[in-house]
Amino acid sequence: MATVEVGAVEKTGKPGSDRLQCVVVTPERTLFDELVDFVALPLYDGELGVLPGRTPLIGRLGFGELRTKSGGVTRRYFVDGGFAQVRDDVVTILTNRAIPAVDVDPAAAAAELEQAQARRATTEFDQADKTKALARARALVRVAAHKG
Repeated sequence: MATVEVGAVEKTGKPGSDRLQCVVVTPERTLFDELVDFVALPLYDGELGVLPGRTPLIGRLGFGELRTKSGGVTRRYFVDGGFAQVRDDVVTILTNRAIPAVDVDPAAAAAELEQAQARRATTEFDQADKTKALARARALVRVAAHKG
């Protein structure tokens, strides 16, 4: 568990603390492992805000924007599905792809959306694949629009 010294008060992501330990892991690396005040998760069926003291849960992530807030600074990431676990003031996010919003190219995101819209879907499988590609591309465009 990471510990950060803030003035004379030690803060950890343990129960009773006023901070959360947020860890974002992709197959390639750990993208983010820091203490934060708040986390907003893009769950499959809607957004979930997590504050310290949250009841434990496991949730399926959808495509969307992961936000963390620490000391008044908000960081945004595009998350490409996966799973999230909240336990003992630790939020662990396992995802195939997580991109900091500042690294998302708005033109590339718009091109990805156009490609998804242009896909032909002749079977149920193709239609499900197109729907998934559209949801991913729309989420990427939304994150690109908020990168500033």
